[in-house]
Amino acid sequence: MPVPWFLLSLALGRNPVVLSLERVVGPQDTARCSPGLSCHLWDGDVLCLPGSLVSAPGPVLVPTRLQTELVLRCHEETDCDLCVRVAVHLAVHASLQAHIVLSFQAYPTAHCVLLEVQVPAALVQPGQSVGSIVFDCFEAALGAEVQIWSYTQPRYQKELNLTQQLPALPWLNVSADGEDVRLVLDVSEEQRFGLSLYWNQDQGPIKPWWHSNLTGPQTITLNHTDLVPCLCIQVWPLEPDSVRTSICPFREDPRAHRNLWRAARLQLLPSRGWRLDAPCSLPAEATLCWQALDGGPCLPLVPPLPRENVTVNKVLEFPLRKGHPNVCVQQVSTWEKLQMQECLWADSLGPLKDDMLLVETRGPQDNGSLCALEPSGCTPLLSRASTRAARLGEQLLQDVQSGQCLQLWDSDLGALWACPMDKYIHQRWALVWLACLLLAAVLFLLLLLKMNPVKAASRSRAALLLYSADDASFERLVGALASALCQLPLRVAVDLWSRRDLSAQGALAWFHAQRRQTLQEGGVVVLLFSPGAVALCREWLQDATSAPRAHGPHDAFAASLSCVLPDFLQGRAPGRYVGAYFDKLLPADAVPALFRSVPVFSLPSQLPDFLGILQGPTAPRSRRLAERAEQVSRALQPALDSCFRPPGALGTGCGMGPEAGVRT
Repeated sequence: MPVPWFLLSLALGRNPVVLSLERVVGPQDTARCSPGLSCHLWDGDVLCLPGSLVSAPGPVLVPTRLQTELVLRCHEETDCDLCVRVAVHLAVHASLQAHIVLSFQAYPTAHCVLLEVQVPAALVQPGQSVGSIVFDCFEAALGAEVQIWSYTQPRYQKELNLTQQLPALPWLNVSADGEDVRLVLDVSEEQRFGLSLYWNQDQGPIKPWWHSNLTGPQTITLNHTDLVPCLCIQVWPLEPDSVRTSICPFREDPRAHRNLWRAARLQLLPSRGWRLDAPCSLPAEATLCWQALDGGPCLPLVPPLPRENVTVNKVLEFPLRKGHPNVCVQQVSTWEKLQMQECLWADSLGPLKDDMLLVETRGPQDNGSLCALEPSGCTPLLSRASTRAARLGEQLLQDVQSGQCLQLWDSDLGALWACPMDKYIHQRWALVWLACLLLAAVLFLLLLLKMNPVKAASRSRAALLLYSADDASFERLVGALASALCQLPLRVAVDLWSRRDLSAQGALAWFHAQRRQTLQEGGVVVLLFSPGAVALCREWLQDATSAPRAHGPHDAFAASLSCVLPDFLQGRAPGRYVGAYFDKLLPADAVPALFRSVPVFSLPSQLPDFLGILQGPTAPRSRRLAERAEQVSRALQPALDSCFRPPGALGTGCGMGPEAGVRT
């Protein structure tokens, strides 16, 4: 298309004086030779087929160098086209005639011309250049990349080639502005031009997107989400027969390729048809896949259904007999990366179903086999695999034979069947419910079995209090201690409160029964040392073989020593026994060493630690324990004052009487 001279001036230099081009008048191509040579340009184009290399029969004329020059081919004074002049330099070793081919390519056009050259004998200089031939000219567009080849016919040597980038419009610039793109058109304020943005699709005509007539200069901002690889820009001056310059700057832009996949849409059409709508061609393949209800990967149906190259905006047909909500379409790019997946029948046929897809393959003797498509592969129905399909293989085979499965595809090679799994799911849930009920029954039984220990743990801890009845005042002190311990709470057993049982059972039998019950319940035996108790212990330790002296019928301490001492001597006492004594009644070193294998506390100074040992794991925190120790100390104080009165003082103590049983 003709190019006005002022536009070419803009393209090749802002001032026509800076770069002026020679103008060739007339539409015809021409050829001329350097002095001494004769040449002729054959009419019309020739086939651009270099052919194979052949051996020269003798001296040959060959091209040695290509040289290009930009010229203007003008039909009128201001109606010119940009043209590429080609000069071919030649060398020869004898006088001869040669045919030189010039091949020109500027996408999307290409053509070749044939030049005939004769060299007279007078110009033959072996091994040196004999001249050149100039061809006018190959027309090309602004900004185009041109490739030129030259070779002889027949071809005696490798062809010469030259690639040249022609100048583009300097006033059109594409630049980045953060995430966006700016189109900067730097022309004079009087220059009027047209600007068009369009999608250059490989299949079909170009698709306009935006067009406007403008007056320069202009800056146009494009959102980065609008970029796609086939988005092109076309600019031309608003003059008659003006040339239009186009550039497509986003072909290699990663953002444009991502946007293209985001803009692509799969559409389901009637009669098993579908179409991929996209602004540009997509280098991808389409394949069908099976999407299971459990949300796993979509399993490709390849084989038996092969992949198919995608042609955008063209109606394609599924090779299926019937649709199914679990059948989806995957778009896989040429670099084997999944780009898009659509389950096209989900809207018309409802949500995904818990169906099993069976693949039937048929052999040449009409013998077929069935396998179930699972994430681990295609599992044969009659196999010993641990998958769901293998466990239900016989039932699924019967479903196919009885017509309970939907046939999706059928050919000589095989078939696809979708078999409902609902009834098997119901059976499985029945087993699950049965297992849950069984588990609940077991848990309820365990709960019942644990209730008694829990109740026992929630009860107060038992404590058996053993002491020597030295006198009435000490017995009142022991009674006050036992009453105070019952308020903690502790279940305290003391012979002072069980005189009737002691008289009926005897002191030794009563002690055995109380000790066994206390230890079985996780309780503790308290040895309360006094001067009389220390004397009895020493008596037993010094002469264990002699018979002990007689004691009162209610002296449980003396009777218990026959069982208590073996526990200490054999190391069974820790954890079962604890010792205590009153500060003012007995010095700390008076307690026999044998009994110090268990904790021994001084009362009331060590009451918090003493109470903590008695209450065991259920003992409260230290602050609460100190408060309880203070309560016990206040309860003991009157009995302590009465017990340690000076001789001859008035009053005989607390006056506590015996009570039967164990207080809690």
